[in-house]
Amino acid sequence: MPSPRSDLVAIFTDAAALFGISRPAGQCLATIWRAPNPPDADAIMAATGLSRSAVSTALKELRETGMVHAERLQGTRRDGYSAPENAWALLRQHLALRLRRDLMPLLDRLAALPADPGAVDLAKMLAAVSAWLEALRHMTPAEMEHEFARTAPEPRAKKKKKKS
Repeated sequence: MPSPRSDLVAIFTDAAALFGISRPAGQCLATIWRAPNPPDADAIMAATGLSRSAVSTALKELRETGMVHAERLQGTRRDGYSAPENAWALLRQHLALRLRRDLMPLLDRLAALPADPGAVDLAKMLAAVSAWLEALRHMTPAEMEHEFARTAPEPRAKKKKKKS
């Protein structure tokens, strides 16, 4: 039976694409996220089974997205890596990444187009999405939870089977 820890790593790995990061970065993030002390690259390699180059590339990607931070481990020349403990803080980092990496360049490209009704409509829609994501990014965890509960789809009722 897999441990809850390995299940968490598997979930992060599968969800990595939703966060706009690679699968190895998802594995590294899960390993770092719940580590009792900031692990160094060797500890992450041992925990994930990834190669040194894969871990190095994943850590670079995670640092660039702001999802992990490097800090010098006391008494060594190695860096340890830490991530926000709160899942909502990770979501805020993800929102900031999506705004910076995906939405803002699209809005800039649309602004450079000649006046076109379709481009104007798309720009308005993307600006509204951008404003909503920016507002989410600044909410407290309780406010975010309330916002997502308010906008969550209603659960579908199970259909009853007919007796024949």
